[in-house]
Amino acid sequence: MGPAVVVQKGRRRREGHDHRAGQAVRQRRTGVVSMPALIFDCDGVLADTERFGHLPAFNRAFAEFGLPVRWTESDYAEKLTIGGGKERMASLLTPQFVAANSLPSDADGQKSLLAAWHQAKTAYYTEAVEQGLMPGRPGIVRIVDAAHAAGWQLAVASTSAEPAVRAVLEHVVGADRTSWFSVFAGDVVPRKKPAPDIYDMAVTELGADAAETVVIEDSRNGLLAALAAGLKTVVTVSSYTANEDFEGAALVVSSLGDPTEPARSLSDPWRIMPPGEVNLETLKAILYSTEVPAP
Repeated sequence: MGPAVVVQKGRRRREGHDHRAGQAVRQRRTGVVSMPALIFDCDGVLADTERFGHLPAFNRAFAEFGLPVRWTESDYAEKLTIGGGKERMASLLTPQFVAANSLPSDADGQKSLLAAWHQAKTAYYTEAVEQGLMPGRPGIVRIVDAAHAAGWQLAVASTSAEPAVRAVLEHVVGADRTSWFSVFAGDVVPRKKPAPDIYDMAVTELGADAAETVVIEDSRNGLLAALAAGLKTVVTVSSYTANEDFEGAALVVSSLGDPTEPARSLSDPWRIMPPGEVNLETLKAILYSTEVPAP
């Protein structure tokens, strides 16, 4: 698939366009029928994990190790520009901080220290998930059920630790639905988002076609990673990302939407979203649209 195209307002939909037609043409050309894939990010997409899970867990881990660090919400908003929990913790290890707190200065010592910090943080985070402190976001279960019923492949691709990702997934969709998912998480790739590595791996391991894959993300780093992998992306903004730049997204919404909490469209350049929710037909429209930007 070629480079992602930035969509602009003012596109016109083709009258009577059948979004399945593009899929059929591609299948005839290749002779291979591949089912579409739906890949979710975890944090901020499945649940509002950053504010109610990760931030408190980081601070509890810092306290456990006697570190003079307590990230505020504004501090953490800045740390979220760094992909990966260990990487965020590693940003503390300036020469001044290391010396002031008598921490190891050699690479191996710091690697072991970060592993211990992150293990403690993951334990606190998993505890918060199990206590139900982070309810699932609107529309997740609904669209998972619809995609599974239609034979779509399902996956989660996240830079968070795999145990934490699986805990959130099971909490949000339940144990039975969790078995429908492939999970790609943690240090399984060398580079974190915004690098495309985790999405490249997911598409390869699923045996999916990038042209038949939709990603649900919540952050600019996640969007950039998905676009760099050649994947069309829906953004469901979260508490820390509402003001980020999502140019290049096929659709930006407040959530996927449920009857009790309808989705609000924040950017819909293809004018494909039905009132109140993102559904499977919306995702098909994103995949199979042959529209071009208006001049």
